[in-house]
Amino acid sequence: MKAAALAPARPLALDLLELTKPRLTLFVLFVVAAGAALAAGGSPDPAVLLHAVLGTALVAGGGSALNMLVEREADARMRRTAARPLPAGRLAPRDALLFGAALSGAGLAVLLAATTPAAAGAAALSLASYVGVYTPLKRRTALNTLVGAVPGALPALVGWSAVTGGYEPAGWALFLVLYLWQIPHFLAIAWLHREDYERAGFRMLPGWDRDGAAAGRQALLGAATLLSASLLPVSLGLTGAATLPACLLLGGFFLARAAAFARRRTDASARRLLQGSLLYLPLLLASLFL
Repeated sequence: MKAAALAPARPLALDLLELTKPRLTLFVLFVVAAGAALAAGGSPDPAVLLHAVLGTALVAGGGSALNMLVEREADARMRRTAARPLPAGRLAPRDALLFGAALSGAGLAVLLAATTPAAAGAAALSLASYVGVYTPLKRRTALNTLVGAVPGALPALVGWSAVTGGYEPAGWALFLVLYLWQIPHFLAIAWLHREDYERAGFRMLPGWDRDGAAAGRQALLGAATLLSASLLPVSLGLTGAATLPACLLLGGFFLARAAAFARRRTDASARRLLQGSLLYLPLLLASLFL
């Protein structure tokens, strides 16, 4: 109550919106739309696409709210998250619980009723693994990034299966690309915020890997494996052979950024790797689509 009284006044709607992690949710929706578009050969049914995006937005927003609820004490110890609604005392934990559960339930209902059971199942698995597995693992093992990449990649299957009704090999190829992309992406973030994560008690790899050698090796391995995995959509016939040069060029670019980070683990090289990851993925998906 005391913290709530001292918290600056702010519209409730803004705090609820912040609970949904809007930037992360927008990324998830981009992946869902890309999966649906590729599954439909470029022209998904507008109603299916709309309901897939809407349902996933609700599930992703609800999962983020539940994640913030579980991590509110850790967030209070980190500079970049201390001002969030729960650690700052602007929202009560019970409100976040009800809000997150309501959004998640509504999103799964939309996906089940208006798309396919496969899409709803992939979204439910993403929600459960994000909140129930990845979130607690962040305090227990530095391997949490490998687990957390699963719920991050499942939205590709949500979009794909919303169109096809199943999990075909080409859909799994998209999942694999999203999974591998996250490893160097999140290792770069973990390096840049390693002191904050350590203060919060999160066992991220750069926290105990003081010189960053292990983080650099994992980022390099992830980028190298991603280069090979990005060729799977071509070999499975999801896209034409003309996409191959773009996959190789983009993969080589991302691999070079990861190699630079592995060679010299500095904030500057980690930031370049992070920026490279944010450039690589939309360009790769666009090349597959076009």
